[in-house]
Amino acid sequence: MASKDTPKATGKTSGGHGDGSDAAKPYVVLARKYRPAAFPDLIGQLAMVTTLENAFRSGRIAQGFMLTGVRGVGKTTTARILARALNYETATANQPTTDMPELGRHCAEIMESRHPDVIEMDAASNTGVDNIREIIESARYKPMSARYKVFIIDEVHMLSKGAFNALLKTLEEPPEHVKFIFATTEIRKVPVTVLSRCQRFDLRRVDVPELVAHFGRIVTNEGAEADADALALIARAAGGSVRDGLSILDQAIAMGEGRVSEPSVRAMLGLADKGRVFDLLELVFSGKAGPSLEAFAQLLKDGADPAQLMGDLAEAVHISTRIKAVGGEAASEGLSAEERRRATRVAEGLSMALLSRAWQMLLKGLDEVARAPSPSAAAEMVLIRLCYTADLPSPDEIIRTLGGGATSAPRRSLPSGGSSEREPARPSLAASAPAPAGGGARREPAARAPARADADEFDSDDDGDRFDEIPPVDDESAYHGGTAQVASGYADPRSFDDVVALLAEHREVRLRYHVEEHVSLVKFDAQAGSIDLYLLTDAPPEVANDLRERLNQWTGRRWVVVLSKAPGQPPLGETRRAALEAEIQALKSHPAVRAVLDAFPDAKIDEVRRIARDVTDDSATG
Repeated sequence: MASKDTPKATGKTSGGHGDGSDAAKPYVVLARKYRPAAFPDLIGQLAMVTTLENAFRSGRIAQGFMLTGVRGVGKTTTARILARALNYETATANQPTTDMPELGRHCAEIMESRHPDVIEMDAASNTGVDNIREIIESARYKPMSARYKVFIIDEVHMLSKGAFNALLKTLEEPPEHVKFIFATTEIRKVPVTVLSRCQRFDLRRVDVPELVAHFGRIVTNEGAEADADALALIARAAGGSVRDGLSILDQAIAMGEGRVSEPSVRAMLGLADKGRVFDLLELVFSGKAGPSLEAFAQLLKDGADPAQLMGDLAEAVHISTRIKAVGGEAASEGLSAEERRRATRVAEGLSMALLSRAWQMLLKGLDEVARAPSPSAAAEMVLIRLCYTADLPSPDEIIRTLGGGATSAPRRSLPSGGSSEREPARPSLAASAPAPAGGGARREPAARAPARADADEFDSDDDGDRFDEIPPVDDESAYHGGTAQVASGYADPRSFDDVVALLAEHREVRLRYHVEEHVSLVKFDAQAGSIDLYLLTDAPPEVANDLRERLNQWTGRRWVVVLSKAPGQPPLGETRRAALEAEIQALKSHPAVRAVLDAFPDAKIDEVRRIARDVTDDSATG
């Protein structure tokens, strides 16, 4: 965390650039030189600053504060500002306050970590009970000169379990002259018993625009020059940490001798140029493996790191996907106008499915590059996979091309304008099915869901056949145990298929299996509630009795299940498997399906799924 402008308090004690006397002083890095000295100097933490200012103004000051956040966001600096506010004292002010327009009696010593009543301890190197016992003993005595004795414990999550337990009582009921301030990057490792005794403040990452503006003020104060794109690059590399960003900025000013440019920052950080990253991305998405590898090799020659390059490609895909999903303004933060234009072009030229697939492959590729003995070879393999995957047509395009008589599947590429994404065809594959076993009359299923209004039909092939000319089935009970009828609300079975569907609805898995596979139906009389069965070899003898009890319980009427001495119809499972095999063989003879199987010799049809279509009642319309 850093101050908004040139600091008043720290500028007097840290030295810097200026006249001859300043030049004789040792150089102070920007992260220390521009460390905030008061609450108004903090950037990106408005919620915390507002809460503390109101608490001090109303006198509602807690005995313990817990500051958490990522590294470099300003936890220790905030703790020192808090200690300064608690002990602020001037000739006109003598009470805790967040309004500190000038250095008070104790301010300089507190900000420089040399005040006797503000004790800072690093829990990473002082983890034991003995260290906490020293704090507890010291807390008994009043401060030497300040108003409060303040204990600042950094990286508090590193304390041992015994140390935490030893601190609890003093933390809950400290002497009135003692305040505790804790800082940690691992808030989940802090016991809940400690958290419950403190006011918690989560210091958020500083946004890229705020960091860019802050770095711009510092560059001006340092008498240097910087490009806006270079500062945005540094801000993004900082990851929301002001300290990390100032360290990078310090290095960039030194490298450019007072001039911070985007190429120099990229060279310093080992980042590939964003324009070249998008060039590589477009080559990959166009399926050009050779040019893609040549562009990648040139980037490596210019100093790009393979892992960082994979990360840059993933970032470009993420930005493009956000633009695709939300719009052009979704990725405007921290991006140059040229980067937004290139990302928008990628988003307009590719489908969401392809972008999502590329994101997943790049994430997997990052892990491969990190673990591979040769990171560059692993990165090349990732690019090759992306090239060939990006060039593959989707299943809808394959069916549309082969079934519609087109000569070849369209190759994906990024156009100069407009979008190449189109709505794929959604044909309906349907086939006939035999009448249900059991002699029950087949009833029309419930009204089907309407087909999509934008569904395309296949063009006629050379033989004049169309997919929708294959005769449709009435429902799916012939292959899925009659579950469609149960879903439609039939509680009293009218066919043997309905009986199996009822068993499926009530999750009678074992009984349903035996009824489908090991029972031959001889007679089914729904009106009389009578079922005649013949038990096959593997059927358990209690099947008939169990089925009768279940039907009596579920339907509220009396059923009679008797065993016959002679077999009747084949088992339902056998009948359905035969019908499915016959349907698959019929589909294989269709020209479009035959073309797909010829193009993919190892492919096979395992299952037939039906797409809901509008059902027109001829009797109503005729």
